[in-house]
Amino acid sequence: MAKNGVASDKKLIVTFGEMLVDFISAVSGVSLAEAPQLRQFRRRSTGQRGSRCLKTRTQIRFHRKTGRRRVGSHAMLAQILKKNGVCVEGILFEQGARTGLAFVSLRADGEREFMYYRNPSADMLFKAEDLNLHLITSIMNLVSNLFFFGRRSAHMKAIEVAKQAGALLSFDPNVGLSLWPSAEEARKQILSVWDKADIIKVSDVELEFLTGSNYEIDDETAMKLWHPNLTLLLVTLGEKGSRYYTKKFHGAVHTFHVNTVDTTCAGDSFVGALLCKIVDDPTILENESKLREVLKFSNACGAITTTKKGAILALPTETDVLPLINGI
Repeated sequence: MAKNGVASDKKLIVTFGEMLVDFISAVSGVSLAEAPQLRQFRRRSTGQRGSRCLKTRTQIRFHRKTGRRRVGSHAMLAQILKKNGVCVEGILFEQGARTGLAFVSLRADGEREFMYYRNPSADMLFKAEDLNLHLITSIMNLVSNLFFFGRRSAHMKAIEVAKQAGALLSFDPNVGLSLWPSAEEARKQILSVWDKADIIKVSDVELEFLTGSNYEIDDETAMKLWHPNLTLLLVTLGEKGSRYYTKKFHGAVHTFHVNTVDTTCAGDSFVGALLCKIVDDPTILENESKLREVLKFSNACGAITTTKKGAILALPTETDVLPLINGI
């Protein structure tokens, strides 16, 4: 049953954040300045997180603004999401604005260097009055970045309405320091809404940034980000897997080793897989055995995603994931 009382055989997740077009270096191991060629890929973040969920029976809706200008046009990006099964009724189009661009170089190990072009991009023009409140009140889960794409008021209103509707809120800080006036401002704004989230996922790098720790990641450091209203805190550790923390239990789950090409979408693939499983069976949050199995699946999704360049195109189906989990 959907939250709005309409019977449905699908659960509903709304993703709220930015949409970008990536231009990724065709050659790994060079800086952006040295890249001989950049290839265009569509993504990003909450958009690709939604695309990951569509591989299940979960109904995904994307709520954001994109531009009508030629590069990153509304037709191109909306059609890609629609083709992948994401409901695009929540996408608004800003006349005269571009969709944001990200220029990405890849190190030999698949890690990235970013440069963004916005100035401003359409997602930055999203206002509180642009919110589709009916869409938000009908959801099981609101997925949000903690960078305030658009005005802060829009994010805060979406959070307020979703909470009142009884939705689970999942936050991912997705820290990109080049998008903030300063590191201090980024930390301040992100932590200012930290206690609104039911589920939080951070990377090891983001954990270090938010806690100010320069030491090896451990449970004590991770618990600095815990708050009383939190249900699940996740720390992704790249090739070392992930850690999980709830009010009753905590632990670690190893990942799968693959030939890494591009890590751009690994975290989003991980989160998308996790949320789809939780929406399908909320008891996962209270059962450690179930949670560990889901995190194993999510780790596999993230790992497979790194084996290809691009974001949405790299997302695996469940059929892709099971052989890796089963060691086939």
